[in-house]
Amino acid sequence: MKTFILAIIIICFTFKGFANEYSTFSDFKQPAGVTVQADTVKLQIDGNTAYYQFTVKVDSNLAEPIIYIRALQFMASKNIQQTYGYQEEGKLIFSTMQDLNVSRVYVGDDNEAVEPYSVQFAITLDIKTGRYRYTISNILFFLPTETGNKRETLSDVYLKATNTDSRRIAKNARNLIASFERYITTLTNELYEGVEQKSAMNKSKF
Repeated sequence: MKTFILAIIIICFTFKGFANEYSTFSDFKQPAGVTVQADTVKLQIDGNTAYYQFTVKVDSNLAEPIIYIRALQFMASKNIQQTYGYQEEGKLIFSTMQDLNVSRVYVGDDNEAVEPYSVQFAITLDIKTGRYRYTISNILFFLPTETGNKRETLSDVYLKATNTDSRRIAKNARNLIASFERYITTLTNELYEGVEQKSAMNKSKF
């Protein structure tokens, strides 16, 4: 009887640990070599809607029009299409489709699994002097299958990632979200550098 009770306790703690481990995606948001503020890429869940949003503080001397222009220049350099822009309102909206790979790094090794996918999303920038807020929303994943691309929203993938009935399904979904978060971590970090223009490539003196 004692053995049975002990087994039940162990199972309960194991399940609790599994749930805690996968209740958030903070453990795999930041790729190596990218320096960002903590939690700059944080998944937000609002009912059936999933998105990312964060307010970024920049140099307080950077006026709203300067941030606006520099954000436009950065997005153009990334070939990310502008769909809306109104400088007096301090708002920019962009949309893009990116081809990514679930694998963390792919170097052409034949033994390495290649898991390509495409993702479509919108980026909204709300700009004020000394800061801007980005919102990454309308996120759609297109996953290749034998019969064509399977379309899933970020909300759909998140539900699978928190699925406790199938570890395989949950793991695949978590890996997909992790891959996308690595990409947007890099993108938003580069946007910050583009707005601040403190990197070596932006220095005019030589």
